[in-house]
Amino acid sequence: MKGKIMSNVDSAGAAAQQAIFDKLGINTNKTAEQRASSDKLGQDDFLQLMTAQLQNQDPFAPMENGDFIAQMAQFSTVSGIEEINKNLSALSADMRQARIATASTLLGHSVLVPGGLARPDSNGEIHGVFELPQAASATRVSYSDAATGELLHNEDLGPQGTGLVGFSWTDIPAALRDAQRKIKVDIEANTGKGMESIGPSVYAKVLSASSFGDESTTATLDVQDYGTISANSIDRIR
Repeated sequence: MKGKIMSNVDSAGAAAQQAIFDKLGINTNKTAEQRASSDKLGQDDFLQLMTAQLQNQDPFAPMENGDFIAQMAQFSTVSGIEEINKNLSALSADMRQARIATASTLLGHSVLVPGGLARPDSNGEIHGVFELPQAASATRVSYSDAATGELLHNEDLGPQGTGLVGFSWTDIPAALRDAQRKIKVDIEANTGKGMESIGPSVYAKVLSASSFGDESTTATLDVQDYGTISANSIDRIR
């Protein structure tokens, strides 16, 4: 008799609990596949746990309202973080596409890269810069055939102050322009120790733009004679 009464009480309790779940819109009839496919505590699971906790707490020592509020706040925080992560992932994907689109606008243009190899641009000219650590009493730029070493042209730039100094060869012979020969640029400067070599930077043509790896990967540029270069390292364009 006692067992039958307990069974009825349990059934009534289960029915009351299910009624609460139904009012809250909690799905308690997940299939085994649905449960197996999820390894995270969802909103329905959280509400089921909290409802069961309310029904089974000690009536003489019930939990404080603050405890329940803290639990709900923790769950809200976790849900909020998951939503932020989703939004950040979507934003990263958008930024990746934007980086590629921006880099693609550089196709056909020339970017300034460290190095001494150059080719005549679409105007048949070579442009570049070099940086002096201190003032120089004399500076000279020389252009030679990169394959044979033949001197093609040189120019004295005279005294120059500290910092960046620009140089250019604008009257390149037609034969060199048309052949698109690879030209080696050498810079020399006298900063008090005689003429010394200084590494130049030259403008080189962008051939393509791409991006590899995950969403955080920076777009890269394929630059003529210099290969793959990060788009973030480019600060001057022609």
